[in-house]
Amino acid sequence: HVQLVESGGGSVQAGGSLTLSCAVSGYIDNHACMAWFRQAPGKEREGVAAIYTGGGTRYYADSVKGRFTISLDNAKNTLYLQMNSLKPEDTAMYYCAADRGGSCLMWGVRGQHEYKYWGQGTQVTVS
Repeated sequence: HVQLVESGGGSVQAGGSLTLSCAVSGYIDNHACMAWFRQAPGKEREGVAAIYTGGGTRYYADSVKGRFTISLDNAKNTLYLQMNSLKPEDTAMYYCAADRGGSCLMWGVRGQHEYKYWGQGTQVTVS
């Protein structure tokens, strides 16, 4: 059974940086994707960034390209999202997720319906 626990959210001024962490317990093999999604009040949840565990291929939403970096530390069983040059429109609840079939290879940051495991979320507020 896989459990995901996010941390690192908080309040930051526009232009600032935050790093989100997602601690992974349980086994995720090397044909899977791990991703960050976010949901702002009144909006649908959207994909932000995804990484393929088998080779490290990364995918980003256009809105965060060049500002956010997703990474996976296998030794620490932790997924990260480094967020730089934050904007007020980045304000949202951020969720970590994992699938079992490498869906990001087909869907990129979309395809949230393919993700089986989800964390509880961590709030990011940019003012």
